[in-house]
Amino acid sequence: MGLQNLTHISEFLLLGLSDNPDLQSLLFGLFLAIYLVTVLGNLLITLAVTSDPHLHTPMYFFLSNLSLADISFSTITIPKMLVNLQTHSKSITYAGCLAQVIFFSLFAFLESLLLTVMAYDRLLAICHPLHYLVIMNPRTCGLLVLVSFSISLLTSLLHYLMMAQLTFCADVEIPHFFCDLPQLVNLACSDTSINNLLIYFIGTTLGGVPLLGILYSYSRIISSIIRVTSSNGKYKAFSTCGSHLSVVCLFYGTGLGVYLSSTASSSPRKNAVASVMYTVVTPMLNPFIYSLRNRDIKSALWRTIIRIA
Repeated sequence: MGLQNLTHISEFLLLGLSDNPDLQSLLFGLFLAIYLVTVLGNLLITLAVTSDPHLHTPMYFFLSNLSLADISFSTITIPKMLVNLQTHSKSITYAGCLAQVIFFSLFAFLESLLLTVMAYDRLLAICHPLHYLVIMNPRTCGLLVLVSFSISLLTSLLHYLMMAQLTFCADVEIPHFFCDLPQLVNLACSDTSINNLLIYFIGTTLGGVPLLGILYSYSRIISSIIRVTSSNGKYKAFSTCGSHLSVVCLFYGTGLGVYLSSTASSSPRKNAVASVMYTVVTPMLNPFIYSLRNRDIKSALWRTIIRIA
């Protein structure tokens, strides 16, 4: 490609989920409702945990941080999509696109690590109950969240530094509703071999290793629960980690489904539709999963709603 076709890109075009003009209003209303429910639900969870003394425990401390991560995760992509749908525009600035890449990676990795920390918390609570409060003291809990955030921030900044070195061609179109890192790398005119290697390495490390940690934790938890003779004790033990296990299955299940669909399908637009599951739907469903399966959360939510009203 000649040098005359290379330029510094000032903006990209997000093609979105559909080109059908009749669907734009429907998509706007649908995603606006999903975003409001996501923010409200996760915000209520956070307020309930911080305001109710009964929920000042490690498990709910991690849950409140997961809720904040879910709010941030949705805010990275949905508001810009809503603006584009409302204004019938597809543009996003170069700086805005890189910002989406950074923060999307940050909160995706953070959610993965927080789910791993929550699995470790359940492992200690069920398998080592006598030492649980000694090990999971407030300092340790804060340190685990800080380490998770720091690792996520460093990896997202590494992606940014690598992306900033790439050269893009004119008239760049991204067949997605947000700046998806792999698709953005594929549009570059310069050599992207290092970027692709970095994406696979970090994705495998911060996706696969936490998942293995969660699977190991639950293998220990299940083997410990099986040894419990009381049926009431087994039910109580399962109920304390049932919500977390449901969220783990939803997060990793939808993420793996998007990955498999992207490898099986050659249509970028279909991949964008599939990615709605883990980028939009999962953060919305998490508060419902925790509130419906947890009496303490339901009681605290009702008290919070009554105080607000």
